[in-house]
Amino acid sequence: MPLSLFEAVNAHIAGQGGGQGVFPTPIDSFNIVSSFKARMRMRQVYKPSLCVVLQGAKEITLGEETLRYGTMECLAVGMTLPATGCIIEASPDAPYIGVNLELDVAMIRDVLEQLDTPPAPPVTSGPCLFVRRVDEPLAECVLRLLRMCETPKAIPILFPSIMREICYWLLSGPNGGELCKLAEPESNAARVAKALHLMHEDIARTLRMEELAQVARMSLSSFHQHFKAMTSMTPLQFQKQLRLLEARRLMVMEDVNVADAAYQVGYESASQFSREYSRTFGVAPKRDVMNQQRLYSEYVGRRPQTA
Repeated sequence: MPLSLFEAVNAHIAGQGGGQGVFPTPIDSFNIVSSFKARMRMRQVYKPSLCVVLQGAKEITLGEETLRYGTMECLAVGMTLPATGCIIEASPDAPYIGVNLELDVAMIRDVLEQLDTPPAPPVTSGPCLFVRRVDEPLAECVLRLLRMCETPKAIPILFPSIMREICYWLLSGPNGGELCKLAEPESNAARVAKALHLMHEDIARTLRMEELAQVARMSLSSFHQHFKAMTSMTPLQFQKQLRLLEARRLMVMEDVNVADAAYQVGYESASQFSREYSRTFGVAPKRDVMNQQRLYSEYVGRRPQTA
């Protein structure tokens, strides 16, 4: 009898020694997460992605909006956004188990163009993310991705077709309009996304508001209005968040010291960096890095950890 998605994911975890942590697959953009306990709220950069919860529950907070998603629900994120997330339901008897998959916005656009009746974008201009139930077609796609991992030679051939199918189910579902407004090249969301991409790719350079508005092909006032509606931040606040989160990643993951991390993300003064870092994360950089490395070693490491 074929395994269900939940059974297949548990078998994959057991095959890597069990325990909790991040369990990789042969597909770089696809991994499994297990946790025996709720986790502290953590500020991080969310990339376009799909997070499917098979057991337990998570939360994500962007600005004043908090979205909760639990068993057989998923979070779809259509654009790069700094947000706060955490696991809120997990225990040794019923661990949190989730599947994370990066999404390709170019593929979403391509699938959208082939739809006979594209979903209508929402009237309001907000962040391109939503929570929905995981129905049978979407669950079957994720299960086939997991099965494909047993035959790595098939991945380059079959992976794109399954990802296109996932894009189709997301676009044709009840929240498809959220992704549609990003996929439409001339939509306000897509224009702001171009500015967000520039800020992310050129993180160390201080970008003037006029330059960002020009990239988005908007007036200054219109750009500021739509940017804040989509990110819950001003462009200056957004760039600061990106810089601080990237500096934290450099220090935690690559053992870069505080001064070098500050300069790499565009700060000219290490003392200013430390002040803004402490204001944002509530703790000085060195102490925060020690805390994050401890959390990383017990949970986020590439090797799963035992209980």
